[in-house]
Amino acid sequence: MFYIKLITLITAVLFSSIVNATLPKVLLAKVYDETKHSDVSNYLVSEKFDGVRAIWTGKQFVTRQGNVINAPEWFTAPLPKVWLDGELWTKHQHFAVLSGIVRTKTPNNHDWQSITYQVFDMPDANVPFSQRYSNYSHLVAGLNSPHIKAIKQHQFTNNQLLTNYFKNITAQGGEGVMLHLASAKHADGRSDALLKLKPYLDAEAIVIAYLPGKGKYQGMLGALRVKTAQGQLFSIGTGFSDAERESPPALGSTITYRFHGLTKNGLPRFASFLRVRESL
Repeated sequence: MFYIKLITLITAVLFSSIVNATLPKVLLAKVYDETKHSDVSNYLVSEKFDGVRAIWTGKQFVTRQGNVINAPEWFTAPLPKVWLDGELWTKHQHFAVLSGIVRTKTPNNHDWQSITYQVFDMPDANVPFSQRYSNYSHLVAGLNSPHIKAIKQHQFTNNQLLTNYFKNITAQGGEGVMLHLASAKHADGRSDALLKLKPYLDAEAIVIAYLPGKGKYQGMLGALRVKTAQGQLFSIGTGFSDAERESPPALGSTITYRFHGLTKNGLPRFASFLRVRESL
């Protein structure tokens, strides 16, 4: 029995090594920062899908750690014998259900009917992303399979256009956007070749003043003037309920706000009130 277990373990390790040895180098994203990545025209931009990252090896789906994803044969049958990178996805804000379907060792055909494979790259260390985008788009179009889709990339000439696109995606329940450096060749690791801009980050600041409301908020709070631990001053005018505008956080209290990256001046973009930090 001991030898059987030992052989089984060695076989599993060897198989894992083979899979990982043949995996494409996986590109990981850094966080978008307008102060560092000011020229968005250099990037191709797409929606960030809240799915399960799935690499098609040409034979099977694996996670970026090399774990096999057990998809039905009919789902993988149309896929070609080339490396692809993408997301298994159902719909916005449905990740928990999707994850349960994908983790099942024996795939349920009915459940997999709701899943699409959203392709966002065709890894090739010798080709810039702009060409890889063209390559995977033409490949997926040729497959003519409704559950395999090519993620569309957009190019924007300025940050305002990027912001408008970001707002549109998140308004629909999307997770955020991805920015691929058009000229970058595929490589592994985390770099500025791939950036992510998600709906919000969060941080804390101290309330130092009240700004009066206008229009329907006449006689109520319009915005909080706050100060960060780094000494940055800015105003937060959104995220408040009417009750919070009538009885705003106390001066000197610490609040948590959410934001969408930083401006070129290093201030939070689209800062919005989240909550008052409770004292311990």
